[in-house]
Amino acid sequence: MNKSSIIPKPVTEYDLRLLRIFKSVVDHGGFSAAEAALGVTRSTISVHMSNLEARMKLKLCLRGRGGFALTEEGQAVYHATMGLFNTLDDFSVFVASVGKTLGGELVILCSDQLDGAKQQQLAKVIQKVHDHSPDLHLVLDGDTIANIEKALLKDKAHIGLFPDYQHIEGLEYQTLITDPIYLCCAAQHPFFNLVDSHITADDLAAAPAVHPGIDIDPKGRKQLEQLNLAAKSYQFDTRKTMILSGRYIGYLPQSNIQKELNNGDIRIIKPATLNYQFNLSMVNKKTPREANKVSLLKDIFGEVFG
Repeated sequence: MNKSSIIPKPVTEYDLRLLRIFKSVVDHGGFSAAEAALGVTRSTISVHMSNLEARMKLKLCLRGRGGFALTEEGQAVYHATMGLFNTLDDFSVFVASVGKTLGGELVILCSDQLDGAKQQQLAKVIQKVHDHSPDLHLVLDGDTIANIEKALLKDKAHIGLFPDYQHIEGLEYQTLITDPIYLCCAAQHPFFNLVDSHITADDLAAAPAVHPGIDIDPKGRKQLEQLNLAAKSYQFDTRKTMILSGRYIGYLPQSNIQKELNNGDIRIIKPATLNYQFNLSMVNKKTPREANKVSLLKDIFGEVFG
């Protein structure tokens, strides 16, 4: 019969110290690489690791001529250790948010590069947030829609800005901006110098087109189904690059291509019929851990975007 672990309940500060050393060793790929990060010698690290294994009654890692490697039990303990320290970090963030003064990180994630007008509005939001709570550490970054949804649900982000194409359980959505999306091509494309009446449905169906990579509203979906979807691009700026190559047609909001329209680098094809609506939504978790931060952002976004 296996002897039970002598790690006590609750876990002591000494156990946490040993687990931090274990995590650092794994993160750095071995004892030698962890020396500088921990500020202790390799032999001291080895003693601490032996103590941890003895207290757990588990063999956590293999070290020798073959190099450093985790055992199956070591991998399980490492993942549990990551969860433990993430929970401690979350607790620290929560305690910091309880006071009257908002502190810690405030995370806003965007799925698409914003045009000039939207950037100005978002800059106004940042200005108002900073003036209201100067102790907040603001994080503004971009990511995929799927990653933003996960970050919101896990309380790793406070607000997400992305197209409203589907609703995920646990998140709530508020439309900030509605833009029309038009089919367009670049100056190097064969359609560019043709009048709309000379571009037939068969012509459109044969021309390579860029798919936006996400589901969209029914009107837009029906139009995409009629095209030769030969490429994919999730973001407006990368989709515009593909269209500017002159080899693809694709849908973009007019606000995103106004400069190119003015310069004669891009044209819109059949704007009266080949268009659909794009809704940029502000998204947040319905029951966020840091509700006061989310509430502040929602109020300011509502004020700025109207």
